[in-house]
Amino acid sequence: MDPAFIIIGGSTIAIAFYVAWSIGANDVANSMGTSVGSKAITIRQAILIAGIFEFAGAVLIGIHVTKTIQHGILDPAIFSADPNIYIYGMLASLLAAAIWISISTYFTLPISTSQSIVGALLGFGVVAAGVSAVSWGKFIQIGESWILSPLVGAALAFFIFFIIKKVIFDTNKPFESTKKALPFFTFALISVIIFSIFKSLECTDFPTVSFSTVLGITLGVSVISAALSHVLVNRYKPGKLETDHEVYHSIEHVFIYLQIITACFVAFAHGSNDVANAIGPLAAVVNLLQSGDIEKVIGVPLWLVVLGGTGIVIGLATWGYKVIGTIGKKITEITPTRGFSAEFSTALVVLACSRLGLPVSTSQVLVGSVIGIGFAKGIVAVDLKIIKRIVASWVITVPVSAVTAAVIFICLRAIV
Repeated sequence: MDPAFIIIGGSTIAIAFYVAWSIGANDVANSMGTSVGSKAITIRQAILIAGIFEFAGAVLIGIHVTKTIQHGILDPAIFSADPNIYIYGMLASLLAAAIWISISTYFTLPISTSQSIVGALLGFGVVAAGVSAVSWGKFIQIGESWILSPLVGAALAFFIFFIIKKVIFDTNKPFESTKKALPFFTFALISVIIFSIFKSLECTDFPTVSFSTVLGITLGVSVISAALSHVLVNRYKPGKLETDHEVYHSIEHVFIYLQIITACFVAFAHGSNDVANAIGPLAAVVNLLQSGDIEKVIGVPLWLVVLGGTGIVIGLATWGYKVIGTIGKKITEITPTRGFSAEFSTALVVLACSRLGLPVSTSQVLVGSVIGIGFAKGIVAVDLKIIKRIVASWVITVPVSAVTAAVIFICLRAIV
């Protein structure tokens, strides 16, 4: 094999790992920020929990969105005359995305890592082969998902918290209502988690499981979980509940456990979606180097998703605390009931998009969900200055990543 290809291949692997690390440092705050903000868990506990579930989501389901990033945005056939251009472009795209994500993390901004890599691919494609290199239909579909997903997340979070408010907080005996309602919330949460994970595994290499089997497992585990929550909540002795504050505190304490479960669900969903931002371009390069045919697709090797999952976990452990504070504390006040509502809605939206192969922004979905919770308390509960700052970073992510990737690509072509 040409030594130049070995150098380029090794460089692409290293930069892809850097992208995965930067995603862990920035985006994993989405799964654990609200749990830390509500004091349900500490930052150290968040890093440990998120690491396990992010890695699991990346390895088990990450292949769906990886395929979209790998060959769904740019048409590889356009670069068949000179495959080197394609390889340099993937390397440039990864490096551009990593640079922007790292800068945003330094300034504690929860940006969209999906927008970063898609924008970078767009910039490289247009500069290298013109506008015809971009699959604009797919790009528009992805762009629509970026707009709709935070709105859906906000609406779902608002609806979930509205139900909690009606069946618990607005009753004459809120804590007694909590004891009655908790098994139903547990049943719904566990049902959605198990069923959605099984559905997401359908298009992977895992053995196909019949719908009746999935339904049976889902109902069985959910009923057991609901029964267990009923026993545990009735064993919980909060002491005298003489003031509204004491009642409120006891209710929030009960919801800590559901919030931790939803945080794990978000981490799993995030890993399944955002690992593609790191390994999608790398998969394209590996595919070309292995097959020698730019138009031949040989799939996504397992070691790639393991590499991406490992990078995400290390990024979270080393720098993830910076953005966790923005998500969990600065947008609006987060309590376990509000955190549960925001995380549950975020996981539903992100996992559904992962199943469809759409690289959505977990940051945007969660921020939308947190805003939805804030609006449930009234507009004054939301820090609009922080919201404007975050939205501004979203707006500039695609053009900044596109221009950066184009510049890096031009420099690579001039040097190599």
